Amino acid sequence: MVRAKPDDASILSAIAWAAKALWGYPSHWMEQWREQLTITPEFIARHDTFIGLLEQQPVGFHALVERQDAINLEHLWVAPEKIRQGIGRALFQHAVQQATVRQAVRLTIEADPHAEPFYLRMGARRVGVIVSELDGERRELPVLEFDLT
Repeated sequence: MVRAKPDDASILSAIAWAAKALWGYPSHWMEQWREQLTITPEFIARHDTFIGLLEQQPVGFHALVERQDAINLEHLWVAPEKIRQGIGRALFQHAVQQATVRQAVRLTIEADPHAEPFYLRMGARRVGVIVSELDGERRELPVLEFDLT
């Protein structure tokens, strides 16, 4: 893992966009999420953001945002063509290590519903849900925690 630099913003945004699109969401939903999926140089400068490299090429990243005694796993994305190669697991383990070094007691995650099984396999547990509506459809985002104690 290497620390991201502000100049990495566009490649990280491209990875996030491609990874989210992999789930087959309608294009107009993707457009609604564009701001959330855009990693800015300012975001990278303010938050711990790390890139996973394979053969010196970015294949995924994670970002941590500190909140009192918890740290939020704000982003964890793997390039679609690199999924199921252990990259997500390595990124998650690195995020846990980084949060532990910062003496947080828990890592919190607002996950895409499709990503929840991954986080559960990593040892997180569901602690809540965020309900929203898109196109008149109820959408539930699982809220998970990983205990760092």
